[in-house]
Amino acid sequence: MAELTFKSSLSIDEVEENFKDMDFFGEIIDSLTEALAASKGQAAADTFTRKRSLPVVDVCGTRKSLNMTQKGFADMLGVSRRTVEAWESGRTSPTPTAKKLIYLISQDKNLAQKLMEA
Repeated sequence: MAELTFKSSLSIDEVEENFKDMDFFGEIIDSLTEALAASKGQAAADTFTRKRSLPVVDVCGTRKSLNMTQKGFADMLGVSRRTVEAWESGRTSPTPTAKKLIYLISQDKNLAQKLMEA
């Protein structure tokens, strides 16, 4: 393995001075401990976590409720018919954006009409 080098406009003394009070290993351990607690639902109240929740969508059910073919549904969403076919067969899943759009369409059928006119 090649030796790593650090290039800076600061001198070694200045770098050491800037980081003298930092405990990098301790910070990593603290971060991992917080992450583990958050994953178990035991995070402290001041711990900041993000969890993306995506709606569950029934691609085939939504398409059929609109009386659309796979091709028509795909055209409306801006994807290929094969993509819709793969979603419906379970070979692949819609992207997060597609899931949100399909969810919105399932909740408001008028949105489908607006998308087809766009």
